[in-house]
Amino acid sequence: MTAPRPVIAVDWGTSSFRAYALGPDGATQDHRASESGILRVAGGDFATAFRQQIGDWLDERPDALVVMSGMIGSRQGWMEVPYCPCPCDLSMLAAGLKRLDWPDSAHWPGVEVWVVPGLSAETAPGLPDVMRGEEMQIFGALPDLSAEGSGERAVVCLPGTHSKWASVAGGAVTGFATYMTGEVYDVLQGHSILGRLMTAEPAAADAWFEQGVALGAEGALLRVLFSARSRVLSGTLPESAVRSYLSGLLIGHEVSAALCDLEYPPAQIALLGAPALEALYEVALRNLGCDVKRLDAEVAAQGLFQVARRLLDGDTIARMR
Repeated sequence: MTAPRPVIAVDWGTSSFRAYALGPDGATQDHRASESGILRVAGGDFATAFRQQIGDWLDERPDALVVMSGMIGSRQGWMEVPYCPCPCDLSMLAAGLKRLDWPDSAHWPGVEVWVVPGLSAETAPGLPDVMRGEEMQIFGALPDLSAEGSGERAVVCLPGTHSKWASVAGGAVTGFATYMTGEVYDVLQGHSILGRLMTAEPAAADAWFEQGVALGAEGALLRVLFSARSRVLSGTLPESAVRSYLSGLLIGHEVSAALCDLEYPPAQIALLGAPALEALYEVALRNLGCDVKRLDAEVAAQGLFQVARRLLDGDTIARMR
């Protein structure tokens, strides 16, 4: 199906801004990216930042439907939009959209700007979890997961600063869990005694990384973490390998814990993230006995297009105003 109006998809996160001008069939006609994430917008003046980023697109598309996801819809963003609880499919997500009342609407009266809600879930009774932005990557990847419109189940791992492990069935995200692996890695290498022994070499999926994965998967993470220092002092780990070894410890622990927490044993784990991180997670997963399918991380625009299509169906917009 096609969209009767121009659609602009915006993925506005904490540290980055990505926008996609989409054709009637959802194909990307133009793409922009910058480091103007919500925390880098001076004085929280999102309207000015928005205008600077894609104002010329709006001039060219005076009837555009702009759909934004990510931290722009958080409490620290332009307008807070409540989370949609899991299980949640695209139609449910579209029903949770909120229209933005913005100061430039008089200049572009035919343009409508809508903000997508994130998702919420419980990893255990009384332990809520949330995501904003990653849900659009998951929904954008549904055709590759072969899960839309069927009862087929899939598990998607989205590695990153706060890694997400999401379960998908019948075109809906049924649940997910967050692991702060990337942030813990950054803190340890930048603000702990472990980082003082590190050299400039980046983490790599090498033999040292695989050793870390195996140890991290065994548990007792707080104990084995110190081995990233003690092994250097004892001469059994070169300083040039500390980053890879530490990365392996943390990723191995995450993967093992996530696999244990899944409700059913997946035949395959889908990876959806930056290529460098996907490479590390693929090695860790395969070493721990999992089949892996790597997906294209640039799929958020397709998820946003599918939300826009549902928003445009019939009189949906009129009813939601």
